[in-house]
Amino acid sequence: MPNPSRPRTRATAALAASAGLIFALTACSPSSVTAGASPAGSTGSLMPDAHIHGLSVSSKTGQVLLATHEGLFDMTKQPATKIGATNDLMGFTGGTDHGVLYASGHPGEGSDLPNPLGLIRSTDAGKTWKQLSRQGESDFHALTATKSGIVGFDGRLRTSPDGKTWNTVPTDFVPAVLAGSPTSDTILATTPQGIRRSTDGGKAWNTVDTGPVLQFAAFASPADAVGVEPDGTVHSSADAGATWTREGKIQGAVQAVAAVKGQEANLSIWAATAGGLVISTDGGVTFRPAADGS
Repeated sequence: MPNPSRPRTRATAALAASAGLIFALTACSPSSVTAGASPAGSTGSLMPDAHIHGLSVSSKTGQVLLATHEGLFDMTKQPATKIGATNDLMGFTGGTDHGVLYASGHPGEGSDLPNPLGLIRSTDAGKTWKQLSRQGESDFHALTATKSGIVGFDGRLRTSPDGKTWNTVPTDFVPAVLAGSPTSDTILATTPQGIRRSTDGGKAWNTVDTGPVLQFAAFASPADAVGVEPDGTVHSSADAGATWTREGKIQGAVQAVAAVKGQEANLSIWAATAGGLVISTDGGVTFRPAADGS
């Protein structure tokens, strides 16, 4: 595993500084979807200037869920349909079982949940939510599920085996995104300084010195990962983020990414952009509006 204390070159440091500025500017950027418009990938509309915080695609059903400032939307419905109460879902991730989701953030209008939400869980694909822990304490902006439990960042990196009891992990980085697989203990953290990687459920971390500076990352399987740079350049990994291959590029400001691996071992990548949902079915080489079919 690469040495996390290895000195970085001036070129790498400059790239990290530039990426850091882009991360800060786009961390919560509003989409350009407006009321009455039909974003690519759906025949419905989202709320105007919706902040998109998460994207989930079910490998079993193909359901596409978009977590936003205005709540959770099913983008496979015609028109796009809001699911459950209005909550600002800042952190959002899928669990091991079908229909299990974890989230964090803030309650919206009509919601009876505390502020901040702490960690909440749904077992019915977002229709209802149960409070698990840290209500009124944590707003996890980065959140992922692993084989060993939940990992979240609310200003501090925290791990939990059950979503109820937590351990704090000392770190020297602030993740934009935490990406993991519910059937693996490997986690990727995207930072302006480069990729951080854990293989033990978030307890210990190393720097992937040879990897790109990614803003978004997602796992399609325990081994297959994808990442997107701040400028939309796409990378793929077949060894859980240890090494990376440059693929194509997504046009438009990317706000969330998801990936699935089909029964025929084909890698599909979804991205929520300012112009709508786009999909790649060739491992990230090319992308098209998701409305064109998958």
